[in-house]
Amino acid sequence: MTIALSEILASRRLEGDTVTFNATEDWMQGRTMFGGFLSALAVVAMRDTLSLDIPLRALQTNFVGPVAMGEVLYRTRLLRQGKNITQVHCEIWSQDAFAGLVVGVFGTGRETALPAKTAVHTPLPKGPDEVMALPFIPKVTPNFTQHVDMRWAIGGVPYTGLQSTQSGIHIRAKDANLSPEILVVMLSDGPPTPVLSCFKGPVMASSVSWSLELPPLPLQLDSTAWYQIDMDTIAMSEGYVNQSARLWTADGRLLSLGYQVVAVYG
Repeated sequence: MTIALSEILASRRLEGDTVTFNATEDWMQGRTMFGGFLSALAVVAMRDTLSLDIPLRALQTNFVGPVAMGEVLYRTRLLRQGKNITQVHCEIWSQDAFAGLVVGVFGTGRETALPAKTAVHTPLPKGPDEVMALPFIPKVTPNFTQHVDMRWAIGGVPYTGLQSTQSGIHIRAKDANLSPEILVVMLSDGPPTPVLSCFKGPVMASSVSWSLELPPLPLQLDSTAWYQIDMDTIAMSEGYVNQSARLWTADGRLLSLGYQVVAVYG
Protein backbone atom coordinates (compact mmCIF):
# COMPACT_ATOMS: atom_id res chain seq x y z
CA MET A 1 0.00 0.00 0.00
CA THR A 2 1.30 3.46 -0.89
CA ILE A 3 0.36 6.78 0.69
CA ALA A 4 0.59 9.79 -1.64
CA LEU A 5 2.61 12.79 -0.50
CA SER A 6 -0.50 14.98 -0.77
CA GLU A 7 -2.26 12.63 1.71
CA ILE A 8 0.64 12.85 4.16
CA LEU A 9 0.56 16.64 3.93
CA ALA A 10 -3.21 16.69 4.50
CA SER A 11 -2.86 14.74 7.78
CA ARG A 12 -0.03 16.84 9.31
CA ARG A 13 -0.43 18.43 12.76
CA LEU A 14 0.66 21.96 13.67
CA GLU A 15 1.47 22.86 17.29
CA GLY A 16 3.30 26.17 17.81
CA ASP A 17 6.71 25.94 16.14
CA THR A 18 6.40 22.20 15.42
CA VAL A 19 4.75 20.29 12.60
CA THR A 20 4.33 16.52 12.86
CA PHE A 21 4.06 14.28 9.82
CA ASN A 22 3.44 10.55 9.58
CA ALA A 23 6.17 9.11 7.34
CA THR A 24 5.16 5.79 5.81
CA GLU A 25 7.31 2.84 4.75
CA ASP A 26 6.70 3.43 1.04
CA TRP A 27 8.76 6.66 1.28
CA MET A 28 11.87 4.89 2.57
CA GLN A 29 15.22 4.96 0.76
CA GLY A 30 17.27 2.24 2.39
CA ARG A 31 17.24 2.71 6.16
CA THR A 32 16.02 6.30 6.06
CA MET A 33 13.37 8.38 4.34
CA PHE A 34 13.91 9.69 0.81
CA GLY A 35 15.74 13.02 1.00
CA GLY A 36 13.49 14.87 -1.43
CA PHE A 37 10.51 13.83 0.68
CA LEU A 38 12.14 15.05 3.90
CA SER A 39 13.12 18.40 2.36
CA ALA A 40 9.66 18.95 0.90
CA LEU A 41 8.13 18.39 4.34
CA ALA A 42 10.54 20.97 5.77
CA VAL A 43 9.28 23.61 3.33
CA VAL A 44 5.70 22.89 4.35
CA ALA A 45 6.64 23.13 8.05
CA MET A 46 8.37 26.48 7.52
CA ARG A 47 5.35 27.91 5.75
CA ASP A 48 2.93 26.51 8.35
CA THR A 49 4.71 27.78 11.45
CA LEU A 50 5.68 31.22 10.13
CA SER A 51 2.78 31.88 7.72
CA LEU A 52 5.20 32.53 4.86
CA ASP A 53 3.67 33.43 1.51
CA ILE A 54 6.74 34.59 -0.44
CA PRO A 55 8.72 32.49 -2.93
CA LEU A 56 11.26 29.90 -1.86
CA ARG A 57 14.66 30.84 -3.32
CA ALA A 58 17.06 28.31 -1.78
CA LEU A 59 17.11 25.27 0.46
CA GLN A 60 20.08 23.68 2.25
CA THR A 61 19.64 20.26 3.82
CA ASN A 62 22.10 18.30 5.96
CA PHE A 63 21.12 14.66 6.40
CA VAL A 64 22.42 13.98 9.91
CA GLY A 65 20.89 10.61 10.84
CA PRO A 66 18.32 8.06 9.69
CA VAL A 67 14.64 8.99 9.72
CA ALA A 68 12.42 6.01 10.54
CA MET A 69 8.84 5.45 9.50
CA GLY A 70 6.25 6.86 11.87
CA GLU A 71 6.00 10.32 13.39
CA VAL A 72 8.61 12.84 12.21
CA LEU A 73 8.79 16.23 13.93
CA TYR A 74 9.88 19.46 12.23
CA ARG A 75 10.79 22.30 14.59
CA THR A 76 11.32 25.70 13.01
CA ARG A 77 12.94 28.95 14.09
CA LEU A 78 13.04 32.30 12.33
CA LEU A 79 16.65 33.34 11.81
CA ARG A 80 16.01 36.73 10.28
CA GLN A 81 13.26 38.54 8.45
CA GLY A 82 14.43 41.48 6.38
CA LYS A 83 12.69 43.70 3.87
CA ASN A 84 13.04 41.14 1.08
CA ILE A 85 14.73 38.04 2.49
CA THR A 86 13.52 35.68 5.22
CA GLN A 87 15.71 32.83 6.48
CA VAL A 88 14.33 29.93 8.50
CA HIS A 89 16.04 27.17 10.49
CA CYS A 90 14.29 23.78 10.69
CA GLU A 91 15.30 20.69 12.68
CA ILE A 92 14.10 17.18 11.80
CA TRP A 93 13.53 14.76 14.70
CA SER A 94 12.82 11.04 14.44
CA GLN A 95 12.27 8.74 17.43
CA ASP A 96 13.54 11.48 19.79
CA ALA A 97 16.81 11.74 17.84
CA PHE A 98 18.07 14.71 15.86
CA ALA A 99 18.08 13.56 12.22
CA GLY A 100 18.44 16.56 9.93
CA LEU A 101 18.88 20.29 9.55
CA VAL A 102 17.27 22.42 6.84
CA VAL A 103 17.67 26.13 6.17
CA GLY A 104 15.17 27.78 3.86
CA VAL A 105 15.67 31.14 2.16
CA PHE A 106 12.52 32.94 1.03
CA GLY A 107 12.59 36.18 -0.91
CA THR A 108 10.25 38.64 -2.56
CA GLY A 109 10.93 39.87 -6.08
CA ARG A 110 12.39 43.34 -6.50
CA GLU A 111 13.22 45.79 -9.24
CA THR A 112 16.62 45.48 -10.89
CA ALA A 113 18.56 47.05 -13.73
CA LEU A 114 19.97 43.64 -14.69
CA PRO A 115 18.52 42.02 -17.80
CA ALA A 116 16.79 38.68 -17.46
CA LYS A 117 18.92 35.64 -18.30
CA THR A 118 17.75 32.09 -18.77
CA ALA A 119 19.76 28.87 -18.68
CA VAL A 120 20.38 27.00 -21.92
CA HIS A 121 18.34 23.81 -22.21
CA THR A 122 19.38 20.80 -24.27
CA PRO A 123 16.55 18.32 -24.89
CA LEU A 124 17.27 14.66 -24.21
CA PRO A 125 18.04 12.58 -27.32
CA LYS A 126 15.12 10.22 -26.73
CA GLY A 127 11.63 10.79 -25.36
CA PRO A 128 10.20 9.02 -22.30
CA ASP A 129 8.34 6.52 -24.48
CA GLU A 130 11.57 5.55 -26.25
CA VAL A 131 13.54 4.44 -23.19
CA MET A 132 12.97 1.81 -20.54
CA ALA A 133 11.38 2.72 -17.22
CA LEU A 134 13.11 1.88 -13.95
CA PRO A 135 10.85 -0.82 -12.47
CA PHE A 136 9.97 -0.99 -8.80
CA ILE A 137 11.39 -4.24 -7.43
CA PRO A 138 10.67 -4.82 -3.72
CA LYS A 139 13.86 -5.05 -1.61
CA VAL A 140 15.94 -4.06 -4.64
CA THR A 141 14.88 -0.56 -5.71
CA PRO A 142 14.14 2.04 -3.00
CA ASN A 143 10.56 2.07 -1.72
CA PHE A 144 10.01 5.72 -2.67
CA THR A 145 10.38 4.89 -6.37
CA GLN A 146 6.78 3.68 -6.23
CA HIS A 147 5.87 7.38 -6.26
CA VAL A 148 8.20 8.52 -9.05
CA ASP A 149 8.65 7.35 -12.63
CA MET A 150 12.23 7.66 -13.98
CA ARG A 151 13.49 6.82 -17.47
CA TRP A 152 17.17 7.13 -18.46
CA ALA A 153 17.91 8.76 -21.84
CA ILE A 154 21.59 9.48 -21.04
CA GLY A 155 23.77 7.35 -18.80
CA GLY A 156 22.58 4.16 -17.17
CA VAL A 157 20.53 2.87 -14.30
CA PRO A 158 22.48 1.83 -11.18
CA TYR A 159 24.68 -1.28 -11.17
CA THR A 160 24.89 -1.75 -14.94
CA GLY A 161 28.66 -1.26 -15.16
CA LEU A 162 28.23 1.49 -17.75
CA GLN A 163 31.12 3.65 -16.43
CA SER A 164 29.11 6.85 -16.89
CA THR A 165 29.21 9.75 -14.45
CA GLN A 166 26.45 11.76 -16.12
CA SER A 167 22.76 11.13 -16.56
CA GLY A 168 19.81 12.66 -18.38
CA ILE A 169 16.51 11.38 -17.08
CA HIS A 170 12.82 11.83 -17.82
CA ILE A 171 11.07 12.04 -14.46
CA ARG A 172 7.53 12.50 -13.22
CA ALA A 173 5.52 12.16 -10.02
CA LYS A 174 2.49 9.92 -9.68
CA ASP A 175 0.66 12.31 -7.34
CA ALA A 176 -1.62 14.71 -9.21
CA ASN A 177 -2.18 16.98 -6.21
CA LEU A 178 1.22 18.57 -5.56
CA SER A 179 1.95 22.30 -5.63
CA PRO A 180 4.71 23.45 -8.02
CA GLU A 181 7.05 24.13 -5.10
CA ILE A 182 6.65 20.72 -3.45
CA LEU A 183 6.81 18.97 -6.82
CA VAL A 184 10.08 20.68 -7.75
CA VAL A 185 11.75 20.03 -4.39
CA MET A 186 10.81 16.36 -4.47
CA LEU A 187 11.76 15.67 -8.09
CA SER A 188 15.05 17.56 -7.80
CA ASP A 189 16.37 14.82 -5.49
CA GLY A 190 14.65 11.90 -7.21
CA PRO A 191 17.39 10.13 -9.21
CA PRO A 192 20.35 8.34 -7.63
CA THR A 193 23.89 9.59 -8.06
CA PRO A 194 25.05 8.89 -11.63
CA VAL A 195 28.20 7.09 -10.45
CA LEU A 196 26.18 4.08 -9.29
CA SER A 197 25.99 3.05 -12.93
CA CYS A 198 29.74 2.39 -12.77
CA PHE A 199 29.21 -0.60 -10.47
CA LYS A 200 28.07 -4.07 -11.52
CA GLY A 201 26.40 -4.91 -8.22
CA PRO A 202 24.60 -3.22 -5.31
CA VAL A 203 26.60 -0.50 -3.56
CA MET A 204 25.31 1.77 -0.84
CA ALA A 205 25.25 5.54 -1.37
CA SER A 206 24.00 8.21 0.98
CA SER A 207 23.44 11.95 0.57
CA VAL A 208 25.41 13.97 3.10
CA SER A 209 24.31 17.47 2.15
CA TRP A 210 22.09 18.97 -0.53
CA SER A 211 21.78 22.56 -1.69
CA LEU A 212 18.88 23.55 -3.94
CA GLU A 213 18.33 26.88 -5.72
CA LEU A 214 15.00 27.81 -7.28
CA PRO A 215 14.42 30.49 -9.91
CA PRO A 216 10.89 31.96 -9.97
CA LEU A 217 8.51 29.03 -10.44
CA PRO A 218 5.38 28.98 -12.61
CA LEU A 219 2.15 29.45 -10.69
CA GLN A 220 0.95 26.14 -12.05
CA LEU A 221 2.70 22.92 -13.02
CA ASP A 222 1.14 19.61 -13.97
CA SER A 223 2.53 17.38 -11.23
CA THR A 224 2.13 14.22 -13.32
CA ALA A 225 3.76 15.65 -16.47
CA TRP A 226 7.21 14.61 -17.65
CA TYR A 227 10.18 16.72 -16.55
CA GLN A 228 13.87 16.46 -17.39
CA ILE A 229 16.71 16.24 -14.91
CA ASP A 230 20.36 16.47 -15.96
CA MET A 231 22.96 15.27 -13.46
CA ASP A 232 26.73 15.75 -13.71
CA THR A 233 29.55 14.47 -11.51
CA ILE A 234 31.88 17.41 -10.88
CA ALA A 235 34.46 15.60 -8.76
CA MET A 236 34.90 12.35 -6.87
CA SER A 237 37.59 11.02 -4.52
CA GLU A 238 38.00 9.25 -1.17
CA GLY A 239 34.49 7.81 -1.37
CA TYR A 240 32.70 11.14 -1.85
CA VAL A 241 31.01 12.50 -4.96
CA ASN A 242 30.36 16.17 -5.71
CA GLN A 243 27.55 16.50 -8.22
CA SER A 244 25.17 19.02 -9.76
CA ALA A 245 21.66 18.71 -11.18
CA ARG A 246 19.25 20.82 -13.20
CA LEU A 247 15.52 20.19 -13.38
CA TRP A 248 13.59 21.45 -16.43
CA THR A 249 10.09 21.50 -17.80
CA ALA A 250 9.66 19.49 -21.01
CA ASP A 251 9.76 22.73 -23.03
CA GLY A 252 13.01 23.93 -21.45
CA ARG A 253 12.15 26.15 -18.49
CA LEU A 254 14.66 25.82 -15.64
CA LEU A 255 12.99 24.82 -12.36
CA SER A 256 15.92 24.18 -10.03
CA LEU A 257 19.69 23.92 -9.65
CA GLY A 258 21.02 21.40 -7.16
CA TYR A 259 24.42 20.62 -5.65
CA GLN A 260 25.06 17.55 -3.57
CA VAL A 261 27.73 15.70 -1.62
CA VAL A 262 27.16 11.93 -1.72
CA ALA A 263 29.05 9.26 0.21
CA VAL A 264 29.52 6.10 -1.84
CA TYR A 265 30.41 2.90 0.02
CA GLY A 266 32.08 0.96 -2.75
